[in-house]
This record gives sequence, C-alpha cells and structure tokens, in this order.
Amino acid sequence: MSSPDPQVRAARNHSTSPAVRGPVVAVTGAASGIGALLTERLAASEEIKQVIAIDERRGECAAAQWHILDVRDPAIAEKLRGADVVVHLALDLDLETDPAARSAYNVRGTQTVLTAAAAAGVHRVVLCTSAMVYGALPDNELPLAEDAELRATAEATGVGDLLEVERLARRAPRAHPGLNVTVVRPGVLVGGTDTALTRYFESPRLLVVAGSRPAWQFCHVEDLCSALEYAVLEKVDGELAVGCDGWLEQEEVEELSGIRRMELPSAVALGAAARLHRIGLTPSPAGDLAYTMYPWVVSGSRLHDAGWRPQWTNEEVLAELLEEVAGRHTVVGRRLGRKDATAAGAAGATVALLGAAAVVRRARKARRRI
Repeated sequence: MSSPDPQVRAARNHSTSPAVRGPVVAVTGAASGIGALLTERLAASEEIKQVIAIDERRGECAAAQWHILDVRDPAIAEKLRGADVVVHLALDLDLETDPAARSAYNVRGTQTVLTAAAAAGVHRVVLCTSAMVYGALPDNELPLAEDAELRATAEATGVGDLLEVERLARRAPRAHPGLNVTVVRPGVLVGGTDTALTRYFESPRLLVVAGSRPAWQFCHVEDLCSALEYAVLEKVDGELAVGCDGWLEQEEVEELSGIRRMELPSAVALGAAARLHRIGLTPSPAGDLAYTMYPWVVSGSRLHDAGWRPQWTNEEVLAELLEEVAGRHTVVGRRLGRKDATAAGAAGATVALLGAAAVVRRARKARRRI
C-alpha cells in the first residue's frame, strides 16, 4: 500500500493537532513582585502561547524563557522580537531609593521599552501606573471615572514618575503608529508591597488631618494580575482603573483595624511632614499625606463592562495588610526598630518625631542668628 501524499499527510496532522494557543507575552521586571506573580500566572494559562521573562536576574518561573538585562538597554528590542504583547512592570517605586536615580530609571526604562517594542513589531504594550495619578483632592467625585483628568502633582513618592509614564503612554501611539498602549491604574496596592500608604497602617496611631475626608480603596496584587491578564488577552484596552468594589470611610478603617486615630491640624501635620522629610528623618514627602486626607477612589467600569470582577473586598484586603505589617513600627513613614518603638510608646513616637523636627528648626534659626 502506497503512503499518502506528503501534502495530504501534513493536512491530516494539522487537523489532529491542538489549536495554536494565544499570544506570546513578554514581561519586564519578571523576577520579583507583581512581575513574578504575573509571569507565573501567564505561564500557567492555556490562553498564552509563551512567556518571555526579562529582568536583571533570573526568577523562579521555569516555564518562561528568560533574558537577563536592564530594561534601559536598547538590546532589549532583540529580546522582544516575536512577542505580541509586552507588560512593562520594571518600575522602581521603593521609598528608600534616591529620587533622582529612581526617576531616571523609571522614565528611561519606559521610553526604551516602548521604542524597542515598536521596533520589534510588538502590537500592544501594557503599562502599570497607579490611581494616584488622578490626584487626591477634596473636590474629587466618589468614585472617579476612568477618563477623569489626571490632577496629581509630583509631590508624592514616585507620582511624578508615574505621570511621566502616563505622558509617554499617550504619546507612543502617535510616535509609533500601530502600537497600542494600555495603562492599568490600581488603587492602594496590597500583597507583599511596601509603600507610604501601606506604612500608614504600621503606625501606632492613624494620623488624621483635621477637616479631611479620607476614602480607602484597596487593590490586592492578585486582582491586579488578573486585570493585567485581561489587558494582555485584549479583552479590554485603553486607560483602566482597578481595585476593590466601593471604598471604606476612615471611621470604618479605624473600627476594622482597631487602631485609634491621632488628629492634627492641617498646618501642623503638613508642616511637620515637610520638615521631617527635608532633614532626612523620613522617606515620605509631605505630598504623600494628601492620599490619606482626600478621596481618590476609582470606578473600574471599563474592566467591569468587559466581565472582570475583583476577587477581594476592601475589608479582606485591609485584613491581609494588617496581618502583613504586624510587628512593624512606623511613624510618619519612618520605620522604627522594636526598641525605639517600645521606648517611644504609641502616640509618644509621633510626638517625638514632631518634636525632633522642631528642635532642628530652632537649631538652624539659632545658627543663622550667630
């Protein structure tokens, strides 16, 4: 019996082979944090054909194809060749990083990734910033629509960098026709994160500025990763906000956490925060306080319309955050050792830091008079 014609045999093999799975996805910052979680999630998905993982060190996901390099290196264009989508998560928002170095890394890295993606023929880049770019303002609507004006200033940690990333995202499709850019903006991110907002809950007292009206909307990293996956699979695009449904008032946060408030006049709180940061006692600038004073809750309607739903509630995320920070002691953004925290006491620690700023101020005035 003669063997089938090669073309017939190829057609039979094609008809019985599984369908080619979805896109090839490159993830920057893939070795740690959100990048590592997303890389594992995408590698396990039957809707993803392949994951290309890019970082300055190799991560733990064995199923990904790893490339070790700095995202600011133009050679990244070759590593992105063949990818359909790039998720850029290599951002440095560490409170302890030198601000100038942090900005240089974040802005240059994003510029390089966008340019390299376009050169490599990638059709979609997904960027992750923060809902902080909307700004925390007393006249903000509750909740904010996703197309609301970005009214933040560069006064809070990393927000200036995020605003510049947003600007690059809007410019990229004009500079690189055919390149689609999706921006995902999470609320207060919780799940192995360390930010000025998570450190707020490490304090012995929750600092409340008199006359302010805080509103807390959290976002668990698992929900952020699922939202990023929606963007990767092109189930949704554009500018997307992500977080738990609804929000918690300050009184609810205090009741759920069991942490009492310490209320200060606005001039005292903001003035002390500015002085403490200026003299290097705390990593957080005064601008961070605005996000604990005024609402910046987002609706997340675009993801909801696409069928996405958060798996975590604000209450559940707050409970996880409190469990994560248990045993840590932070006052006005500055971490204290256990001995310092015990010696200072609860409200006393805050008073001590405020007093330290006043002492430094008086000493400087005295030197100027000499």
